[in-house]
Amino acid sequence: MSISPRSKVQSLPSSASIWVKFGILAVLVGLLYYPVIPPMVVQWWKDPNYSHGFLIPLVSLFLVWRRRDVLKHLPKVPSDWGLPVMVGGISVLTVGLLGAELFLTRSSLIAVLSGIVIYLGGWGLLRALLFPIGYLIFMVPLPFLVFNAVAFPLQLLAARVAQASLEILGIPVLREGNVIHLPGVSLEVVDACSGIRSLMSLAALGTLFAYFTQRSLWKRAVLVLSTIPIAVATNALRVSGTGFLAYHFGQEAAEGFFHEFSGLVVFGSALVLLFLEGALLRIIGKGRGSGPLPLKALDN
Repeated sequence: MSISPRSKVQSLPSSASIWVKFGILAVLVGLLYYPVIPPMVVQWWKDPNYSHGFLIPLVSLFLVWRRRDVLKHLPKVPSDWGLPVMVGGISVLTVGLLGAELFLTRSSLIAVLSGIVIYLGGWGLLRALLFPIGYLIFMVPLPFLVFNAVAFPLQLLAARVAQASLEILGIPVLREGNVIHLPGVSLEVVDACSGIRSLMSLAALGTLFAYFTQRSLWKRAVLVLSTIPIAVATNALRVSGTGFLAYHFGQEAAEGFFHEFSGLVVFGSALVLLFLEGALLRIIGKGRGSGPLPLKALDN
């Protein structure tokens, strides 16, 4: 009878030491990333392309919270391998700071957090938190070189599709690069109309949707990758509709309220297509253990 109380007393220092280490590491990470996180939040606020960044940490925290029962009963086996992982993340942070590369400095936080989880709870805890931690990558704005390399081809593609669509409708049109010339009006497909904003937001939502609704890895991959053509196609239709209205009703009809409202309609249409694809994927292979993933199964 005396062994049980002693074992409980001995378990308390271990648990307390974990929380002490967590507190120390949290303070150190806060100090280390103080020059990094606030400017990223400012970019979320000022740049509409990354306004979804505010939601990503909240979604990640929600994913952790909904697994709280599993995490509570998960054996914690701290591993010193977390230290080199943290050092690797800090090294990436250092390289990013020296090279003024914002993407490296910001994304290095994910590696540092992974190292902390391994150090305090072991590899099993990291596996349980892998998706919530990895999902944070969607809050990191793309490097400017990558953004520009993707945005301009999307502008050209949207302009080409709009030209072809308007010609099918019998509307005379001339395209010069990303500029569409119609009788009496010219429309330029700028960065905001490239579709990259809806592409990034749809990719974040599609990844979350695939995680919750698909059981097999290949179905999740198909659903996530399909966000690219869906976002591109729906944005091209938006540009085509803008050209149609500008031709028939003047440039004013294609600007202002319609331009903003059409963006919401297009993004909503993209979500509908994504949900329909998800439903189709759930039907494929139904009855063979590849249907929708039950909520309880997600927590195991």
